[in-house]
This record gives sequence, C-alpha cells and structure tokens, in this order.
Amino acid sequence: MTGAARHTALDDAQGLAAGALLCAFGVLILTSAGLMTGQTAGLAVLVAYATGWPFAAVFFVINLPFYGLALARMGLRFTLKTFAAVTLLSGVAVVLPDYVAFDRLHPGAAALLFGAVTGAGLLAIFRHGASLGGVGIVALMAQERLGWQAGWVQLGFDALLFMLAFLLIDPGLVLYSLFGAVVVNAILGINHRRDRYIGT
Repeated sequence: MTGAARHTALDDAQGLAAGALLCAFGVLILTSAGLMTGQTAGLAVLVAYATGWPFAAVFFVINLPFYGLALARMGLRFTLKTFAAVTLLSGVAVVLPDYVAFDRLHPGAAALLFGAVTGAGLLAIFRHGASLGGVGIVALMAQERLGWQAGWVQLGFDALLFMLAFLLIDPGLVLYSLFGAVVVNAILGINHRRDRYIGT
C-alpha cells in the first residue's frame, strides 16, 4: 500500500472472519433455495452431479493446483490467508444451518440476497489479501498482473460454468443462480478496482 499503513494481523483476522461469515451465510441462502453457486465450488458441484463422486473430494482435488499456483505466484502470506479463509468458511457453513433457517424463500430473492451478501464477504476477503481459493486466485492474479478486474474475470468463468449447468440442473434454477453470480461479480467489479481503492 502507498500512503497508508498495512493491515495489522488483527485487522486481517477480523476482515477474513467477517468475510467468511458473510460468505457462509450467502451459501446458506443459496442452498436453501435449491440454487447453485459459481466459481470452483460450482464446478465441483457439477462434477459431482455428473460423476456421482463426493463433492468434498472433488472440491479438494480441484483446489490443489490453485493452491500451488497461489504459493508460486502470490506468495506464502496470501496462500496461508486463503487457507485460513477457506477453513473458516467451511467450519461456519457446517454449523450455521443449526441456527438459521428459512420458512419462505423465493429463488429470485435468494439469488439477490446471496449475491449482495457474498459479494460483500468476498470484497472483505480480497481487501485483506486472500481469496476463497480456486478461480478467485486466478482472478486476483489477473487483476494484479494484467489489470483485469477480478469480478469480471470471475463472471466470465461463471458464464461458462452456468452454460454447462443447463445440462444437469433445472433451467429455471440455473437462471436464478446465474443472476446471483452476476450480482456477486458486479459488486466485485465495481468496488475492487486498483484505480479507485487498491493501493499499489
């Protein structure tokens, strides 16, 4: 950062915790409405649907090369923060349904709320030098090295992913899910910009 102090360890801890909590809540909203997500998690879901392999195993294997890429290109600090954010999100996502449930949730409202909540969560995670793994790592690298906005990179990946989803999931739910992904990535594309908010 130029002209500003670096985040302290406490700053990073609260930022990553808040971001992971928001993202876990977003996932709860999404899955409660029967929608799908994008990014690496969405890819893992589709692979699991198509093959019958367990989601957890698919998600773990898919993420391995991305973590190696993060370590090689983004450094140990970024990689460790990303592992921490992913682990925290996973833990919160396990227990959150025991405390929060929805009696009525329209898929359109779910997609909008998921997009807003998750977009804010990812923004916090990105601002504290981490991602939630997978495509988020590639998107941040593209922004850092090529000047491409991370949100738009992720949106391009999601567009391809959701086209594939039409073969496996009810088309109406795919459209609602795509709307949620657009909201997430629009928030990131508008707010996570080097020329406005990110120190160089």
